[in-house]
Formats: sequence, C-alpha cells, structure tokens
Amino acid sequence: MGSFSNFPLAEVTLNALAGAALHASSAGSHPAGYVHPRSVRLLQREGFSTEGLSSKSWDDLKITPDIVITVCASAAGETCPVYLGSAIRAHWGVEDPAKATGTEAQIEAAFDTAYQILRYRIEAILHLPVAELLEKDPARLCQELARIGLLEP
Repeated sequence: MGSFSNFPLAEVTLNALAGAALHASSAGSHPAGYVHPRSVRLLQREGFSTEGLSSKSWDDLKITPDIVITVCASAAGETCPVYLGSAIRAHWGVEDPAKATGTEAQIEAAFDTAYQILRYRIEAILHLPVAELLEKDPARLCQELARIGLLEP
C-alpha cells in the first residue's frame, strides 16, 4: 500500500476511488486551518464523504508517506521536511481554486477545473501497479507520476 500527501480535493477523491489499495493524506507547509467550503460542497456533490476532513500541516502527519505529490502550483519549489526525504516525489501543478477571484460562476468553475484535473490524474494512478513499482522500480514510479502530472482531461 502506498500513501500520498496532497490537498483535500485529491485526498478525498483518491481515498474514495482507491479503497484499501492506496491512502492519501492532505497536508502542507502553511495550512489554511480549514477546508474551503466550496471544496466540501463539491466533494459532497460528487458523492464523497467529507467527515473528518481537515486542513493540517505536514508536521502533523501520523505516518511518513511513501509518495509525496505536491499539487498546488505554488508548492513546486518548497522544501519538504527532512523526514519526507525517502519519499518518492512528483509535482502536479494545479491552480489552487481557493485563490480564485471573479464572479461566483468563475470561482465555482475554478474549483470544478481543479477537481476534474485531479480526478483524471488520480484515475490514471489507479491503473498503475503502485505497490509493485514502489518496491521493485521506484525510478519508474517516479517517471509515471511525473507523466501523469502532465495529463489534462
């Protein structure tokens, strides 16, 4: 089983679609302290449970992830904590919809776009033998995650 660190839209979506095969935990260097209400509504609209979902620091992760995927477009250059040193890393630049401005429709569209991109990429991960690659060919897993990070729906 692999574990991922990303943001709440990705966390809930991956956990719901992957079942017991993979587990995602959302965390970051500067958590907002709350999950954006639009994210919660979007996930609920998609039929996912948001119970227990929270905004947390990567310092509060209860496990060390096997894989760290930075998702927020601004996170690419951030330095991860030392304890994440052994994790496979990939970056999937997705604009943070919580920073969207404009009309209600434009802001809603930013959340929908981020979700659609993340879901598409998560579905691509689910076609990979993640546990096998993690154990036998981590370099290929890293390449596959980077390739998936470029996919658009």
